[in-house]
Amino acid sequence: MTPAQQLRAGRLPRRLVQLFVGLTLFGLSMAMLIRAGLGMIPWDVLHFGLARHLPLSFGVIVILLSVVVLLLWIPLREMPGLGTVANALWVGVAADLSLALLPELTRLPAQVGLMAGGIVLNAVATGLYIGAQLGPGPRDGLMTGLPRVIPLSLRTIRTGIEVVVVLLGWLLGGVVGVGTVLFAISIGPLTQFFLPHLVIRLPEGPGTPEDQPPQVAI
Repeated sequence: MTPAQQLRAGRLPRRLVQLFVGLTLFGLSMAMLIRAGLGMIPWDVLHFGLARHLPLSFGVIVILLSVVVLLLWIPLREMPGLGTVANALWVGVAADLSLALLPELTRLPAQVGLMAGGIVLNAVATGLYIGAQLGPGPRDGLMTGLPRVIPLSLRTIRTGIEVVVVLLGWLLGGVVGVGTVLFAISIGPLTQFFLPHLVIRLPEGPGTPEDQPPQVAI
């Protein structure tokens, strides 16, 4: 759907609420993995690494990098929606607020619990914001747009991007650990599990049959 079609597709108030709940929980899940101290989300390894060298907060780095990724959509001919812009602007704010509230943990059982909770919450949050059908996140669009210009599968491109951002982030001082690995191998299956239960059906939405949920780059 085009951005205009997304807004006209119906059930907009519920979709907007679900979008912002999902984005807020996404930022919270990022903070949970950071505070667990056992490894970050692949992109957050880069965000955190950059934040160690720039006089900016982690959340501001998330927002600025989201804007940079959105600029890469232009040659890929990807179409951002309201949810795409909201994702770029709000997730970083939610992450900074959550980091201010969550304490750093030092006991391993608590760290493991927070890490596991953050991974599951991230999958739920992804299902919520994608299920609102108001446009993918900036990084999702990058992963789905690159196959148009690179003759590789989406899965291969996603893996390649995340290997690059993790490596760059690690070199800059980002934290790579068991949480990074567990997130990488589990987020796809977890999101596929939650997404069908969180999609808001759009009976008026052109090109979105009720029995076909939106796809996510996994």
